[in-house]
Amino acid sequence: MPETTPEPSREPWENGWAPDTSRAPGTRRLWLAGGLAIATVITCVMAMAVMDTGADRGAKASQDPSSAQTVPGLISFASPSVKNAPAPPGGKSGMSSTHPSTSAEPQENGSPSAADSAKPSKSSGSHAGSPSKPKPSATWRSVESVNYPDRYWHVSGGYVKLDPLGGSESRQDSTFKVVKGLADDSCYSFATHDGTYLRHRNFLLRDEPNDGSALFRQDATFCPRASAYSGAVMLESVNYPGRFLRHQNFQLKLDPFQNSSLYLADSAFRLVGGVA
Repeated sequence: MPETTPEPSREPWENGWAPDTSRAPGTRRLWLAGGLAIATVITCVMAMAVMDTGADRGAKASQDPSSAQTVPGLISFASPSVKNAPAPPGGKSGMSSTHPSTSAEPQENGSPSAADSAKPSKSSGSHAGSPSKPKPSATWRSVESVNYPDRYWHVSGGYVKLDPLGGSESRQDSTFKVVKGLADDSCYSFATHDGTYLRHRNFLLRDEPNDGSALFRQDATFCPRASAYSGAVMLESVNYPGRFLRHQNFQLKLDPFQNSSLYLADSAFRLVGGVA
């Protein structure tokens, strides 16, 4: 059997192929790397331009609130309005200068329909709910409660209470002579049939003889103010502005003003003809 001798390996040029000596080795890789670098630079430049544009829009939006609505993705919050903010009450001693309506009639539970109106005004006389100024003498009146119309001011045990009418003696103790205020002649003082006066002491209304002091004259003087009830008045203390006579547990006392329907009803009184 004849021996087969393997052919010796041949070099490329022996197969008819010759290497390209016109370019340097690795040129293709250099082109690819250069192209990738240029693409990276272009991408970075575009990203920076987009970021600068967004920053400019954000700065304009922060300066002009109306322009913020045109930028997508931004939420604008309107400033709260203070147009309807309630105004604090004015006037001296917490008294409002607004006149409450005096045309409202009491409801069945004794609360006026104008219970939420402003505090009573100090301007009296011209208001429909204010009584005419009494004469200095011979003006005998009884003081009737608005929310308890069958009860009247009544001197009992040295104090003034809100009681129903009784016998002749009780009616006499429920009738007072309304005179000009001892401390202010534009206000009222109330004298009893035996010559004493109604005055507040320790904020409770009682009858006591006039001792001639300035304190007594002030304690015995009350100024009529407009009431939320038609034909009624509120009686404010001269030396304690902002405190009004009101009944509580049928006891007459001097209490600070409260803008509530109960207080407005308890402190509203009508000066009617003497019941004695």
